[in-house]
Amino acid sequence: MKRFDQINMIPFIDIMLVLLAIVLTTASFISQGLIPVDLPKAEQSEQAKGDEHSLEIAINAHNQIFLDGNPVTAETLAEQLKPHETHAATMPIVLRVDKATAFEHFIKVVDVLKAGHFDKMSIQTEQEQ
Repeated sequence: MKRFDQINMIPFIDIMLVLLAIVLTTASFISQGLIPVDLPKAEQSEQAKGDEHSLEIAINAHNQIFLDGNPVTAETLAEQLKPHETHAATMPIVLRVDKATAFEHFIKVVDVLKAGHFDKMSIQTEQEQ
């Protein structure tokens, strides 16, 4: 019987390449967000820092509001945020607002967040080139 003195690395490399493809595919969905939003451009825009404990609120070009990918209205947004109010002072909120959105809808969302004492907000923009 032949003795195995070395490990065959080819199956290991095949598995790692498949896992790499899966990670890169899912990472692109996470970084772009699932709600199509044409973000405004800003010269002083910084790279977004992903935080698994943050809430994402998006407003698309049709003035529809989404909380973590789920559609909500301005009236029900406050109710959806109630379970998070115990951590309101430290919970980061990321606002993704389409540049075609009426300013009134943005102000409604900010007003709901301020009423719930969510003070740690950031507005996501694209880097101007």
